[in-house]
Order: sequence, then C-alpha cells, then structure tokens
Amino acid sequence: MAEQGRHNQPPSFADIDLYDTDRALKDAVVANGAVDEARLLGAFGRRWGAGEMGEHARLANENTPRLQAFDARGERRDTVEFHPSYHHLLKESVGVSLHCSTWTPDGARADAPSEVARAARFYMVAQVENGHLAAVITTRAAVAPLATAASPVAVEMIRKVVNRHYDPSFRPWEEKFGLTLGMGVTERQVGTDVRGVATTAAPVADGYAVSGHKWFMSAPMSDGFVVLTQAPGGPVAVLVPRFRPDGEINGLELQRLKNTLGGRSAATAEVAFRDAFGWPLGAEGEGVRTIMEMIQLSRADCAVSSAGLMRAALAHAVHHTRHRDVSGRRLHEQPLMRAVLADLALETEAAVALVFRLARSFDLASADPAERLRARLLTPVAKFRVAKIAPALVAEAMECLGGNGFVEDGPLPRLYREAPVNAIWEGAGNVLCLDVLRTLGRHRDAVMAVVDDLAGEAGDLPGAAATAAAVRAAFDSPERERLARVAVERLALLATAAALRASASPIAELFARLRLAGAAGATAGTSDLSTAEIDRLLARAMPG
Repeated sequence: MAEQGRHNQPPSFADIDLYDTDRALKDAVVANGAVDEARLLGAFGRRWGAGEMGEHARLANENTPRLQAFDARGERRDTVEFHPSYHHLLKESVGVSLHCSTWTPDGARADAPSEVARAARFYMVAQVENGHLAAVITTRAAVAPLATAASPVAVEMIRKVVNRHYDPSFRPWEEKFGLTLGMGVTERQVGTDVRGVATTAAPVADGYAVSGHKWFMSAPMSDGFVVLTQAPGGPVAVLVPRFRPDGEINGLELQRLKNTLGGRSAATAEVAFRDAFGWPLGAEGEGVRTIMEMIQLSRADCAVSSAGLMRAALAHAVHHTRHRDVSGRRLHEQPLMRAVLADLALETEAAVALVFRLARSFDLASADPAERLRARLLTPVAKFRVAKIAPALVAEAMECLGGNGFVEDGPLPRLYREAPVNAIWEGAGNVLCLDVLRTLGRHRDAVMAVVDDLAGEAGDLPGAAATAAAVRAAFDSPERERLARVAVERLALLATAAALRASASPIAELFARLRLAGAAGATAGTSDLSTAEIDRLLARAMPG
C-alpha cells in the first residue's frame, strides 16, 4: 500500500520570535514609553517562542496536578503535585520577575515603563502557556496589600517576593529565598458580592484565627494567601501563611482540586480553614477596599492575557494558511480566507493597543491623578471587551485550520479552553459593568472628563464623536444599569480608537470606520474591507 503524501501539511509552528514578528506589539511598546526595552524584549520573544517552551506547555497541560491530602501515615499534608514542566514554566517566568517587576523590594511602585515592559512579557508568555500565570498574577497583585500593611512580616515577605528565585519547596516561608502568593475571596454562597463572605477572623495574639471555606483559591501551593474574612469590626484581609510561626503546618485543608475547563496545568482548590493563623492586612472594615486593589491588578492581567491568546490564535491561523493548498491555491491567497484573517488581525491589533495604553496609565498613575482615574475606569472596560471577544476569535482561528485545529495534538484546543476564564475570573461581564457604574457614581465629573479626553484623543476618526456622545447619554440615563453593557462596550471601542490614533497606528481610521461608525458583522470575514486594506492588515499580522 502506497504511503500517503505529506506535502500539504504545514510545517511545525515553533522557534518563532514572538516579539519581532508582532508589529502591533512592537508599535505598542514604543508608543507607550518602553522603547529602551526593545532589545531585551527581542531576546525574551525568542526564548518563549522556542519549540522547547511549547513542549513544556503541552506536557504541563497533559499531566494535570494531583492533590495529596494525606501523607503515607495518614497525616494531613494538603499539597499539590505538579508536572516538572509546570515548574519549568513558572521558574522561567519568575526568573524574569514577571511576578514582581512592577514593584521595588521595599514595596513601592517601580518606575515607568515597568508596567508596559511587564505587559509585553506577560502577553508573549500568555501565547505559550496560561495556566502557570495564575501564580504570577496573584503574586503580583498580593504585593499591593502587603505594601500598604508595612508590618515587619509584610516587609520581609515583599523582599522575598521581589526577586528572581523560584522555590517550590513546601516549608516555612522564613526558610525560603523566594515566595509566591495567592488569594482567596469566593465562597460557596457568594462570588461577586464580596461583602457577603462568611469566613471569620477571630482575634488572637499577634493576628487572627481564620475559620471558614473558600470555594475557589488559585495557586494553592503558594507560601501565603490574602484571604477576605469577617472580623468583629467588619471585613478584613488576612495574610494566611502555609506554616504557622512555630513551623507547624497551618490550618489550611485542601478539600479538592476543581475540574476546570481550562488552566489544566495549574490548580484551583477548594479550601477549608481550621483556625488558620494569619496576620491582618489593614484595619477591620477595610477588607473589601484592600481586596479591590488586588482585583484591579488581576483584571488588567486578564485583559493582557486575552490579547495574548488572540495573538497566538491569529499567528497559528496565518501560519497554517500560508502553507496549506486548497483547490490548487494557497489558502492565504484566497480572497475569502484573507477576509476572515483580516478581521482577526484587526481585532487582535486593536486589543493590543487598548491593553498597552492601559498599562501606560498604570505606569503614570502615581504621579498623575487623571491617569490614575483612567486606569481605575478602563481596567474593567478593557477586560470586558478583550476577554469577551477572545473566545470567538480563537474559535474562528480554529476553523482556519479545519480539523487540524480541533485535535489535541496542536495548541488551538488549549487556547480555546483557556479563553473563557479571563472573562469570568475577577468579575464576569455584568460585574465589570456595575463596577464602572460605581466609579461613575463616586467620581462622575472625573469619569466624564475621561470620556472627553478619549474623544479628544480619537479626534476626527469616523464615529468617535458619536460614540462619546452615546457613552455620555447612557451614563446620564435614569436606566443606566440596563444600558451599562452598551455604555461599557462603546467606551471600550472609543478607548481603543484613541489608543490606536495616539500611537499613529496605520489601522486607526480603519478600526474606527468599521467598529465605531459602522456595524460590525457577527462573524469574521464580514467587515467592509477593500482588498488593499486586507493586504495591509495581513502584512502587519505576520511579516515575512
């Protein structure tokens, strides 16, 4: 029997420079003040684009974590065993300070452009493997309440977080050189309404005894957890270490690992607290405010992660169609396929512009109140828009590969499973919209000033003025809650157009015409794009 030919199978998509092949990323880095990082980002892009890293991603996801609730003697151990590839990926990320580069060892915010530079690295890593980034996200976010607390324990913990040493050993944090941190908020009976948590914190010498239950707790092998609790004086955030100060294992019992759709390389645990010792992070009654600062940072990371997933899906689709013939012609040369790819490229580049301008606001926030409010307002807005469109975009990219995109031998199924979590983690769509309305209620004039600024930055782009007017009208409507999704989506589009124009993007007017002034089609390939516009988008999507 003759062997079937393999001439029409695309070559492996590996050993790619994730930075140099991504014009949208390079433009966003320069436009948002991180031009001096370009050389280092190039080396980083080559490292994470290597076939070796993709193989570690595959292995980490195919060999999922295992809960070890008890040791051989029947004593509680409450640990999680990960595949070595998971540890390799996390060691690589920690080794470039992805978990802490926006902080200094004394708990201060690092100077600009630390947020933009980190966002670039985070975005590239997200293209390869998302699961291990949960520990990166929670560690970076947890430094915020530790820095505010400024207790001796918090100061020492920050010093051990803000370094490049990854230490996965299960032992007291005082004995380790490097730490990771997690967080626990959600409970059985309450998710988004964080004021309804029932886990209690009873005052004891030097801290609290925490009792209760957390329904979802990411990164359960962290060295400590920021946990939202109810104390006698109201909600308080408590730092709960894995080991008590006397060196004994603390009262955290891992009940089970969640069987999640995505993030299979990592672990999300259901946890019971049995008089677990912890230190306060802030005053009683201030716990929700403390947690919200962490959530803000996590939401920004979710938006960047979604942009990275979109970029990965687009890159795989372009690569496949460049090397696949159908009816005697390369798919990439066929007008209908090019129309689909162009829409994917447009949305991906727009998402990149939006999330990197948001990172710039975080960079400038400490010195500029207007940028601080912009970051506060646009973080849920960016997450709402980018995290929602990512799953549909990945699905369209899978279609470009046909059956090859649907089998687990390649990365597209993993990207597809990963995409929905960013729209859910740290607040689903309605939660984000209501958060925007809360910001509007507290800072109406400042919020309207941000809308005006965005309209000014978008300038004479098609539909910009009308979009800004629609946002203002929705915000002022007595039915603003019913219209919240309308307002937030339009605000996201306006902010995206402004970011594209501010960076002198060659697709700014194109995006505005199609997404602000026009009605976007429900599926990729339905935008009113000329052949020349399609060519321009695809030339930027994957040079060469």
